[in-house]
Parts: sequence; structure tokens; C-alpha cells
Amino acid sequence: MGGCFSVSLPCDQVVSQFSQLLCVRGSYIHNLSKNLASLQKAMRMLKARQYDVIRRLETEEFTGRQQRLSQVQVWLTSVLIIQNQFDDLLRSNEVELQRLCLCGFCSKDLKLSYRYGKRVIMMLKEVESLSSQGFFDVVSEATPFADVDEIPFQPTIVGQEIMLEKAWNRLMEDGSGILGLYGMGGVGKTTLLTKINNKFSKIDDRFDVVIWVVVSRSSTVRKIQRDIAEKVGLGGMEWSEKNDNQIAVDIHNVLRRRKFVLLLDDIWEKVNLKAVGVPYPSKDNGCKVAFTTRSRDVCGRMGVDDPMEVSCLQPEESWDLFQMKVGKNTLGSHPDIPGLARKVARKCRGLPLALNVIGEAMACKRTVHEWCHAIDVLTSSAIDFSGMEDEILHVLKYSYDNLNGELMKSCFLYCSLFPEDYLIDKEGLVDYWISEGFINEKEGRERYINQGYEIIGTLVRACLLLEEERNKSNVKMHDVVREMALWISSDLGKQKEKCIVGAGVGLCEVPKVKDWNTVRKISLMNNEIEEIFDSHECAALTTLFLQKNDVVKISAEFFRCMPHLVVLDLSENQSLNELPEEISELASLRYFNLSYTCIHQLPVGLWTLKKLIHLNLEHMSSLGSILGISNLWNLRTLGLRDSRLLLDMSLVKELQLLEHLEVITLDISSSLVAEPLLCSQRLVECIKEVDFKYLKEESVRVLTLPTMGNLRKLGIKRCGMREIKIERTTSSSSRNKSPTTPCFSNLSRVFIAKCHGLKDLTWLLFAPNLTFLEVGFSKEVEDIISEEKAEEHSATIVPFRKLETLHLFELRGLKRIYAKALHFPCLKVIHVEKCEKLRKLPLDSKSGIAGEELVIYYGEREWIERVEWEDQATQLRFLPSSRWRWRET
Repeated sequence: MGGCFSVSLPCDQVVSQFSQLLCVRGSYIHNLSKNLASLQKAMRMLKARQYDVIRRLETEEFTGRQQRLSQVQVWLTSVLIIQNQFDDLLRSNEVELQRLCLCGFCSKDLKLSYRYGKRVIMMLKEVESLSSQGFFDVVSEATPFADVDEIPFQPTIVGQEIMLEKAWNRLMEDGSGILGLYGMGGVGKTTLLTKINNKFSKIDDRFDVVIWVVVSRSSTVRKIQRDIAEKVGLGGMEWSEKNDNQIAVDIHNVLRRRKFVLLLDDIWEKVNLKAVGVPYPSKDNGCKVAFTTRSRDVCGRMGVDDPMEVSCLQPEESWDLFQMKVGKNTLGSHPDIPGLARKVARKCRGLPLALNVIGEAMACKRTVHEWCHAIDVLTSSAIDFSGMEDEILHVLKYSYDNLNGELMKSCFLYCSLFPEDYLIDKEGLVDYWISEGFINEKEGRERYINQGYEIIGTLVRACLLLEEERNKSNVKMHDVVREMALWISSDLGKQKEKCIVGAGVGLCEVPKVKDWNTVRKISLMNNEIEEIFDSHECAALTTLFLQKNDVVKISAEFFRCMPHLVVLDLSENQSLNELPEEISELASLRYFNLSYTCIHQLPVGLWTLKKLIHLNLEHMSSLGSILGISNLWNLRTLGLRDSRLLLDMSLVKELQLLEHLEVITLDISSSLVAEPLLCSQRLVECIKEVDFKYLKEESVRVLTLPTMGNLRKLGIKRCGMREIKIERTTSSSSRNKSPTTPCFSNLSRVFIAKCHGLKDLTWLLFAPNLTFLEVGFSKEVEDIISEEKAEEHSATIVPFRKLETLHLFELRGLKRIYAKALHFPCLKVIHVEKCEKLRKLPLDSKSGIAGEELVIYYGEREWIERVEWEDQATQLRFLPSSRWRWRET
């Protein structure tokens, strides 16, 4: 009999379990409508909880100092997933409800209704579970470091690291909100800003976000806004449809709650922070903005009045960078290469861009011949050097392209006619520009001189010209910038003979040219050319620089074929003693400079040049006469100072006939000429520089000077007058007879020597802009400014407010410079020598430029020991900066 297994279950229990199963599954169908309503309600609760969490996150994350917890982000992601599933489920609810029948207790398709009803129940449970998990005590945590995108950069050298520290310290000062970095193209501004950016990643959480924006010439407000928005998490379709003002509001609402750093690289014009939406950085909000530009003008427009100039590298720093680029293996491949490499590096003049490009080009050159060839090319035609045009000149040309108008561009290109490192006199440069027609001379000299200086200032601020630190009257061009200017002048290298520039390169003859008719400008100054014989058809030539050569003779044929020549400079050819009559062929000539030549007689043909406006005959030691000059009726500027020429009454009469004359420099050595000339108001107004020489006491006991508003430089030498007075120009209401206004408002330099009859120079009270004063070898001078006479003139005038340099030599009777201590707010140097009776200087502890050294040079150690200082504070202030210096006389 087989085994038997039996199970006994109560009938009621089986029925109960089966009925429960049918009830649950049946509820998927007959409770579908109710379950959907419950799901929708639960979903609304979940969305409300999601909204509350997101709002908390936006508030806490808005400052940038908090970031959301991972568990919160996971919950938000789960909610987003269930929302998508719910939306999908809800799209078919109408169809499922219509499928039900028998009052919802049955379905036309039980299987489909069952599955849908089950999905609703399962989703309801999941929604309720997510909703219960959405209670968070904390939703975010502190962000450990600022959000900084590090930017790769090349290794730098010591000089650049020092510049970085200086810029970093300036930016991080508490009172500093905006840092402007300016400098010429290729000098390393972007590299410096990149290092500043990367340095923020290494500091603590002082800033919430660091934003880097490359602006460039073509940037718009919208482009800058987009770059900032991407960094701070703004964006999306809705945001991109907004206008600039709406975007600015969004950016401002984000950044005003964050401590940010904004770095703007390569800006060419003012970036309006308000228009972009960037809160203005201040001490209160602690935010920072730094930018780079090629123009100091842009710094000013950005509100930075003390920007930091990024300068070229010093020679040893340049050599370090060049070595880095060339490499040790190449430099060590031959013992002569390091010396040659230094010469190549010097050609770059400290410009990092040039050092990098040329260094990389030379990295594979391992023979002496290759290095010698490189030096030759860089000296004679740098544009032909590998990489020079594409990688250097094109980069620098952006600065030229950004100049405003053709006038500014023409003035800039003109500066390339001068030799490398040549100091260009500003006023002389403006005279060239006027003669070339760049500036209209008919608007009055003061106005067009101011315009010329404005152009120079713009070029300096654009870092296309360099201004001398000590001598502000000169500018010069960086060698690489000059190469760029010459390249542009030759139509980007396509017409190399359009502008022939061989200045300062040791030429002994005029170079050969294929087509002289294409030549517009020639500069052969600072060479060793002795004779000029050739005659060429130069139909387009307007400018010819031949100054500072050894020219002895110029052939009669040379000037025949230059019908449009406007500027001719033959100055400082000290062996040149005659000119051909054919000079008269230069009918278009407007500028002619013969200074420092030995020409003894000017050709008659010169007086036929009716367009001539500038004639310089200064320092012509052999010149005998210029009678006939009145024929140059258009002349505006005439230089006669320090020439052998005798100024007599006949010449004075001719000068008076020059109706357009505005500027004259001259010597007065005759009392017969002095009085009538100084009585000619029109000529007096033209005098820019004058030297009084050899006026004897018996002829001029008192020299009375009229008001000379245009006088810049005055010399009085070997004269016997006892006193210098000012012409009485008084107002009708004035009771005294002192001058009512400064008589010499533009006088800046005064030289007085060997005038043994003078007792004082009190008239200097009326030269308020005097910067340089030298008085020497005048034994009777007791006071520079007499206190008694000063009170007679005006008790309110304070002398020497602009004085920078004071030289006093061999004044045996000098007792006082001034009776009281003066502020001397601009004074830098006092030099006293052989002035035994001068015991006290008009100084107190507050004199001089605040924070700067005022140097006192003295010729005798005994003198400095006997000086009576105002008080101990004055002695402590100036004695340490007193230095012995003997001046050879």
C-alpha cells in the first residue's frame, strides 16, 4: 500500500483568502477613479515639498558659499523621475476610465485595466514614500574653496614673478577695487593676469567665484554677459531670450550676494560694468576686478587713475627668458653661440613676445653661421626673420588699427623715420607734423601745438610711443614697434621702397633704389654720408631726412626732380658749407632745417620758396646774412639763435614784414637793436627763445623786459646792466605800478652768467612756471629774490612753485636765495658751488616733494658744514641727501 499525504484546511479560511485576493485585485479596477484622485493629491504634496526644498537650496546656494548635499540631490532626482512617470501615466487616464463598465466594477478589458490600476497603486505608494523622505534638517554644506578654473601657462622668469607679486599685492589691498594692467602688445599682460587667476585657486575661501572673460576688440556686452553667466550657473532657453538689460539684472542679482573676482583680458574700450550687470567693486563688498589693456586711456575710462604698467623685461631678465626658449643643448653646441645669442636677445629689447618667437625660431640653430645670419637679418630687415610678420607684427598691428582716424595713424608711422632708440623731441616732432600737413597750422600756434601734444599723449597712452621717465620733452619708439610701423608703411611688406629708412645704420652713400618714383619718404639720418651727387626722378617724395651725416657737398642736380618735397632736414652736417642755387626747384618745400651747418651764405634761390613755413638757421657758426628773408612771406617759424648772424636794424625791419611769423629764436647783442625790437609788440609776442649777449653797462644800464607770453627760454650772458626790470603794464584801477599778471607765463628755463653788475633777480617773481634756473659767475649778486623788492611788487606772490632744478655757481657775493623758507613743491636738485656767503637755504622740514628725496649738491665740504638749517627737523630732512660734487668750469 503506497504512502498517503493529506492536508486538511478549514473551508472558511480558504474562502476568506481567495476573497481577499479577489478584493485587492478587484480594487485595482473598481477603485481606479478613487486611486487616481489619491495619486494626484499625493503628487501635489510631493511637488510642494520639492518646491520648498529647492527654495531653501536657492537661498543657501545663492551666495556661492554653500553647495547642496548629495542625499538632497538624489531625492530631487528621484522626484524628477517620478514626475515624468506620473505625467506619462496621467496621459492615458481618460481612456482607462472609459474602459470600465458595470458602475466601475468590471472592465471591457480586464487584463489592461488590471495592469493600469496596479501601476496607479504602486506609484501612489512610491510618491507617498518620497514625500515622507522629503523632510531635511540640512540641505547644503559649506563650499571649501573658491570656484576657479586654472589656466595653463608657460614657465616664467624672476622678473615676471616680481611683477606678479606687485600686481597681486596691489589687487589685494583692502582699499583696492579695480586693478588696471596696461602695456604694449606682447609685453606679457595676459600671462600676468593668468597667473593672478591661478593664484586664487591656492588661497582660502576669501572669494566665492573667480570669473575669467576674454574681451578682445570685437566683444559686445552680450558676449561678456554670456561668459559670466556660464560661470555663475545662469542660462537656458528662457534666459537666452531675454534682452541685455534683463540679463544684467539676473547677473547682478547673483553677484551682489557673492564675493567675486572678475578678470577681463584684452579690453580695448571701457567695459560698462553696470550695463553688464556686475556690481561695482568696493571696500564694502570686498569684490575685485582686474583687466588688461594696451591703452592707458582705457584705464582712465574704467575709473583707474593709477594703473600698473607692464613693462618690457630688463636685459638680464630678457636673457633668462631667451635662454629658456633656445634651450641648453643649442646654447652649448658651440662656444661662440652664447655670445651671439645675447646679441639676438638684445634685438628683442625686452619684449617677451619677440623673445619667445625668436627664441623658438633659433632653438634648432646650432652653427655660428646661422646665428650670424640671424643677427644680420634682424639688423637690416627684421621683417624677413622667421615668424616676425605672422607671430609678432600682426599681433602688434591691433594697436595701430585701434587708433582713431588716419591723422593719428600718419603721425604714428612718421616716428619710424628716426633711428632705433632715438630720443625724439616732442616739439620738433610737432613741427614736422605741421609742415607735412597732418595738423592745420592756420588755426593758431597754441591750438595746433596743443593738438600735436594731444596726439603724442594718445600714442604714449596706447603704448606705441615711450615717454622718458626723467625728460618728459622726449619720446622714443620701441624697436619692435618701429619694425611694425615700417612694415605698415611698406603696405605690409608689399612695397618696400615706398619708405626708405636707413637711419643710424652706418651708411656711407645713398642706397640703390629700383624705382625712385615710388618713394614717398627717405630717412638716412645719423649716418656717414659725405657726398650726394646722384639725381633721381622722385615725383612722389615728400620727406627727406639727411641730418647728422658728414655731408660736404650736394650736387646741383640733386634737387631738380623733387617737385613735391615738403620736408628737408640737413641739420648737423657740420662740414656742409654751401648749397646749390637749384634749391629753388623745391617749390613745395614747407620745412627746411640747416641748423649746426657751416654754410656761410644762403643761395638766393632760397627766397623764392614761397610755401616755406619753418626755417631753422640756429647754431650756424659761419652764416653772415639773411637779407631777403622778408620774401618768405608765409614763414611762421624762424630759428636764428646762436648763429654768427648779426641782428641789426635792417634785419629787424625785414622781420617786421613777415606778417605770418609766430615763433622766432634769436640773440640780441646790440643796445641799438634791443630797444626797438623790444618795443615791437608783434615781434616780442613771437619770441620763444632769446639770449642777451655782450650788452655793456654804458649802453644798457637797466634792461627793461616787456611782457613775453610765448618766451620759453632766456639767457643773459656777459652783460653789464645793473638791474633788470619789468615793463609797467598796469590796470587803470591799480594804484601801484606793479604788473597785474605774470609777464612770462611760459618761461621755463633761465640761464644767467657773467653779469657782474646785477644785484638780484627779483623779476623772476613774474615767471610762475620756471622749472630750471642757473646763475653763475656774477660776483655782485646778493639775492636771487630781494625781500624788499618783492614786497614792492607783490606781497602775495610765492616764487619758485614749479622750480625743479636750481644751479648756483661762483656767486661770491650771494647771501640769500629768499628770505623765508619756501615749499618748493617740485624741487628735485639744488647745486651750490663757490657761494661762500650763502649760509642758509630757504628750506624747512616740509619743503620739497613729499616722500621724495631733494638732493643738495655742493662743491666744498666746508660749505655744507657751515650751513645754518631752519631747525633740527630740517637738518635731519636734507643733510642725509646732501652730496659732494665738483663741477668743472
